[in-house]
Amino acid sequence: MSTPAAIPSVLFVCVHNAGRSQMAAAFLGHLGGDRVEVRSAGSAPADTVNPAVVEALAEVGIDISAEVPKVLTVEAVQTSDVVITMGCGDACPYFPGKRYLDWKLEDPAGQGVDAVRPIRDRIEQRIRGLLAELGIEAAA
Repeated sequence: MSTPAAIPSVLFVCVHNAGRSQMAAAFLGHLGGDRVEVRSAGSAPADTVNPAVVEALAEVGIDISAEVPKVLTVEAVQTSDVVITMGCGDACPYFPGKRYLDWKLEDPAGQGVDAVRPIRDRIEQRIRGLLAELGIEAAA
């Protein structure tokens, strides 16, 4: 009897967990479904998710209106296979044996939905690439 392959776990980290990391987590959850475990966190979480980010994702059929920024914990990093940072610099803890990626993306903080859309689209492209690297077919 074969055991099912472990589901890869991905953690997205930015400073406020209100924009880029929320969008990335939402896309990965939307496109990867239950074939990937998704977390996001911030080194200094904001009080709420950026409303322009919520609106930009709603335009592509993803509802994150109930999400709240979460604080980055050592446990979240330790239990993740891939840690993707987005401008959190030295605030991100490092553990040997983890795969780290740093995605350079414009910060949507303080910007309207028109400025958030291209960031959203770049994140979606990167998520599709990540899924391919993990051997997971993106949902239609």
